[in-house]
Amino acid sequence: MSVWRPRRCSTGRHRTSWSSTSSRHCSRTDATEETMMHSPMTRSERVVNPTGRGYLLLDAHPAGCFRSVELMRAEVPAPEKPPARRPTALVIGSSAGYGLASTIAGLVRYGIDGVGIGLERPAGHRSASAGWYRTIATHAIARGLGADFSFLNADAFADTTKAETLDLLAERFGGVDYLIYSVAAPRRTDPRSGAAYRSVLKPLGAPHVTRNLEFADDGTAYVREVTVASATEAETEATVKVMGGEDWSRWVTGLAERGLLRSGFRTVALSYIGSPLTSAIYRGGTIGAAKADLESTAGVLTGRLAAVDGRAFTSVNGALVSQALTAIPGIPLYVGLLRGVLGDRFPSPVEQSLELWRQLTAHRPDVDGSGRIRLDRWELAEPVQAAVAERWRSITPETVTALADTAWFRAQYRALFGFDVPGVDYAAPVETDLPWPDPSTP
Repeated sequence: MSVWRPRRCSTGRHRTSWSSTSSRHCSRTDATEETMMHSPMTRSERVVNPTGRGYLLLDAHPAGCFRSVELMRAEVPAPEKPPARRPTALVIGSSAGYGLASTIAGLVRYGIDGVGIGLERPAGHRSASAGWYRTIATHAIARGLGADFSFLNADAFADTTKAETLDLLAERFGGVDYLIYSVAAPRRTDPRSGAAYRSVLKPLGAPHVTRNLEFADDGTAYVREVTVASATEAETEATVKVMGGEDWSRWVTGLAERGLLRSGFRTVALSYIGSPLTSAIYRGGTIGAAKADLESTAGVLTGRLAAVDGRAFTSVNGALVSQALTAIPGIPLYVGLLRGVLGDRFPSPVEQSLELWRQLTAHRPDVDGSGRIRLDRWELAEPVQAAVAERWRSITPETVTALADTAWFRAQYRALFGFDVPGVDYAAPVETDLPWPDPSTP
């Protein structure tokens, strides 16, 4: 297949042309959508291989990332009719996971304009990060649909990023209808206090022993027992500071203070509960404390949004393969077993994001007793959990590939970096130094 490869920015490095914040952009917007033509090999053009250790690969494949976004876009049905007015959405965490899927679903199915924010690495000694290339591809989708959707490469926790984003929204759109908050971060510096916080993935109260799905260099799957020490009170508090609702609240407050909340404004922060099999390390651990803080923040924000007839939700999404979840001990094995039970009935991030948009745009969203949009009922259905639990109890080194869909899991996590994606020629050299889409040009 021909590989879509935008040409390299003529400035070489990627510098901001919108403001003086920490964002990195290129001033050549048109360069981000040009289809690759046959051209002499440049210094940053090379064959990219999946080198790394464990679930962390050191390079991303541009053509593979582009293709993965194209495949996600193909999952989204066209709208039944064009919207009477294109809604404006702000997606924080738009370059990966559910944030990326929600952006693509919103663009294609719901006709959104707006802004997406991600924090990604440009090319240097290594390739750019996968999210960098995915954003280029998503911006091309937006342009092809006639959407006015800009992307900022910036730290969403920073006040400078908030100021830049709010300025752009005010100038370009005059208001916002939806805010989707999908942030999974290892650290946060509070710009107001200067304090730096680091999140940890630990149980509370006592150490936790679990089993993790891992892969040898040749792709062979195996299970390893892992013991995770319990978190200190300070570690739990720091994790809540990073992954809880404080920053989400500041975004909504900033929009309100600038008069950018449109009537009926809705915002959602993405969350997860998961199985009893993983509760000690997830919902009952430090990350669960942060998710509980998100949920309490939703209630507070809903009260504040009454003036614009607005509402804040958390959505409890189902399991997926993401860089964030592969870092949590026990989760990879659980997800592999879940896929082993469900097979192709396992819904993709795009399918779940389409349901999220359906709920956000509904007059009466379907919420549980705690006011949460539940996208995980398929996962937590009693027969499904019983089948996964039986496999969890029965798994041995000899049965791991029979009980868990390890081939699917490995392909999924490698696809996060643009590898093992169908339709890509991995033997061909590709341009790795590509420009971030210029946010000053719709």
